[in-house]
Amino acid sequence: MANTFNLKIVASDKVFYEGGAERLTLPYIDGGTVTYLANHENTVMPIAVGEMEIKSASGEIKSAFIGGGYIEFLGNEAIVVCVSAELPEEIDKRRAEEAKLRAEEELRQHQSQVDYIATKANLSRAMERIKVKNRHEV
Repeated sequence: MANTFNLKIVASDKVFYEGGAERLTLPYIDGGTVTYLANHENTVMPIAVGEMEIKSASGEIKSAFIGGGYIEFLGNEAIVVCVSAELPEEIDKRRAEEAKLRAEEELRQHQSQVDYIATKANLSRAMERIKVKNRHEV
């Protein structure tokens, strides 16, 4: 157990994961990723929209879509609070592709800056869901 930490991932609609973990890799706002291991320094960091990977204490590796949020790592415990978290099999690819097309059409129209930013965020989430689903399709 010395090489594990407690992890809880809370999405806006559910507790996505709760248990021990050896490793957690999250998308970072600079376009890269950040990996957390046991005894990581205390930190609070933002999370971008993208794919996360959890290696549980039992060694099982689970990939999932994460819809942005933040992580707090404190005293060998990590809490991730995010907008959404979905396993690849939970992603409705057709729905994500429709959301992508809708957002692309909205971007072609004249919008306020606030609407433009929201539409870009919608497009980003849809594209990342499609990437995660495509990467893990059988």
